[in-house]
Amino acid sequence: MKLKDKTIIVTAAGRGIGKGCAVELAREGAILIVNDRPGSQDLTATVHELRDLGANVNGVEADVFTRAGCEHLLREAVKQSGPIYGLVGCPAFQKVSPFLDLHPDDFEKVIQGTLFSNFHMSQLVARQMLDEGVAGKLVFISSVLAQRPMAQKSAYCAAKAGLNQLARTIAVELASHRINVNVIEPGWIDTPGEREAFTPKFFEDETPKMPWGRLGTAQDIGRAATFLMSPDADYITGSILPVDGAFRFRDGRMLD
Repeated sequence: MKLKDKTIIVTAAGRGIGKGCAVELAREGAILIVNDRPGSQDLTATVHELRDLGANVNGVEADVFTRAGCEHLLREAVKQSGPIYGLVGCPAFQKVSPFLDLHPDDFEKVIQGTLFSNFHMSQLVARQMLDEGVAGKLVFISSVLAQRPMAQKSAYCAAKAGLNQLARTIAVELASHRINVNVIEPGWIDTPGEREAFTPKFFEDETPKMPWGRLGTAQDIGRAATFLMSPDADYITGSILPVDGAFRFRDGRMLD
């Protein structure tokens, strides 16, 4: 119970990686404020599931793609649970499109949902930490695609690369306040979104090709987030942690 009575906000926690982070943080005793978009049925289900595990959790609907939504989320979090110890920033938006066909509005939406949203939320939370005198922790969920280019994902790759550098820069500025800032880079993770994007046959064919012999899970990412939130990671800041089962290196293997 290394996070007992520590209040942590997890954005985009209705399902997938965000939910996986919330579940693992709950196992370590964290007080959770979980967020998803307004009207999200996923958020309601996640809150019930976490409470069934014995977690102290409240759900807050807010559009964290906007500054106003982030402000609303923070206000509700402080009102419900007091000083904020940590933030796990999971929001992202992805548009798969050839670069030559990518509409400028879609590019901007990806940057807004993946980079701007994390800027807004982390700035607000960090200010709150300073006001409360809390030496807290910020963890951003990025992607190995921040460093590994992939066709038809130019906006997403750019947004995640920007997120990595944003986090490192924030880490430098907040080090004197003992606020840790770190990044997790998931590889290919088996989430509901991925299952909606690809057919079962695709997963059946591609999974054996993975270096680790399986896809990653939301639990894998949640465990990494829990470590970075814990006292065990107090001397780690400005770090990028790939959690990908060597996915980023899979093209480097010898061919049979």
